Amino acid sequence: MAADAAEAVELRGALVRLRRATGLPVAFGGLVEPGRQHVRISELSGTATAALSALAVSSGNGLGGKAVALARPCAVTDYSASRQISHEYDIAVATEGLCSVVAVPVVVRRRVRGVLYGALRTVQPLGDRTLGAAVAAARDVEQALVVRDEAQGLLTVARQPTAAMETAAWEEVREAHGALRALAPRIVDPALRAELLEACGRLVGAAANEPGRGAGAGAGARAVTLAPREVDVLACVAAGVTNAGVAERLGLRPETVKGYLRSAMRKLGAHTRLEAVVAARRAGLLP
Repeated sequence: MAADAAEAVELRGALVRLRRATGLPVAFGGLVEPGRQHVRISELSGTATAALSALAVSSGNGLGGKAVALARPCAVTDYSASRQISHEYDIAVATEGLCSVVAVPVVVRRRVRGVLYGALRTVQPLGDRTLGAAVAAARDVEQALVVRDEAQGLLTVARQPTAAMETAAWEEVREAHGALRALAPRIVDPALRAELLEACGRLVGAAANEPGRGAGAGAGARAVTLAPREVDVLACVAAGVTNAGVAERLGLRPETVKGYLRSAMRKLGAHTRLEAVVAARRAGLLP
């Protein structure tokens, strides 16, 4: 799935969840266009017209532009009459018949990447529950963008000639691989989740050709099949994470982590955590 298509899926899903959680009749949003200083409204949910479609919202202008400039949520009870915002987009907002509006920025690594809006067609205050749901929806999109950025960065590393990579660099890749495996189950969009796991698999394949690693999962490697959660646990262990840290990262109980680790060690014929990691790498299950 192309990056823009996957991002559209995440935005669309976040808007649907926002409307479902709040009962707001209208939600819309968009991301900052590459190389531009504005957010392009690309996804609409519950709208009656196309007035907001493809609208370019500049930083500082209107409610969304104010949210971008301040990097925090902003809301107005009566958009057209508000003195807290500028009014460059009044025609589009009035055409859609919106009154009370909330705008929440999507912020990734301290940089605003987009804005989500929720709106009513009547003049009435938006309560804390509504604002909280809008912020939660924006956080979902932020997490998806973080995962996509990390996956793209790792794929870039994996495409480089492995002979030129230092051991320290591969350790960083392995640590990131473990973090991405831990993030994957939290991704709502199944296509994006599958794409992320595929990227993890490509990293494992690239690591099999790492200088000094040998044949990897080739001749002489023990054929082993591990459950996805067993691989997740070993990926964290390979990054030097303690059992308690693995439990926190994966959202599991410590006893459950120990159970997955014991099962993986048994399948791999290992007696220690380190032996299990080494055996998993030789079997082509970890980078």
